[in-house]
Amino acid sequence: MASWMIQVTVMLLSVFTGLSRAKRDNVLYCSACRAIVDELNYSISQVDPKKTINVGGFRLNPDGTMKDKKVPFARSESHLSELLDGVCSSMSDYALHVDPLSQQHSYMRFAPRSSGADAHFPDFKNFKFDGPESSDALKFACESVVEELEDDIISLFSSQTERVQERLCSSLSDYCRAGTHTPDEL
Repeated sequence: MASWMIQVTVMLLSVFTGLSRAKRDNVLYCSACRAIVDELNYSISQVDPKKTINVGGFRLNPDGTMKDKKVPFARSESHLSELLDGVCSSMSDYALHVDPLSQQHSYMRFAPRSSGADAHFPDFKNFKFDGPESSDALKFACESVVEELEDDIISLFSSQTERVQERLCSSLSDYCRAGTHTPDEL
């Protein structure tokens, strides 16, 4: 009797898990993935490229020397982990955008990163500001993506892989299925 209940429970859990994945909002998760890549690229670009960090075992070799390696700080695993811890807080700078020509929906950054003469403000008439629920949904999607893909994100950014957004959001995760979004929506 107990094994029958366990089988039913497992079956129900698999059905509910499948339903929750099926109901995942592709626009939301694709936009969150692309926003993560965009925010990390920006944060990395703000670090002095000459700044390095020692990585390695920090053990002494038999000859008394220590074998370590210097890597750029901006792309070090420790720095990338720190950036990932805070990347989703920037999702409040994004809102749902409707492309006026194609009518495609995606979440895009509306807040400029700098103030002053260099600040670029987008055309707000194409954005839908639906209150905090919208940014909360994007933040939740961001946190889900980071939790699911943290190791892949760190690996791609630390190895300076080209086309990180395409590899992470389309190839590795399938958040941005081919044909549903264009690469320059974010």
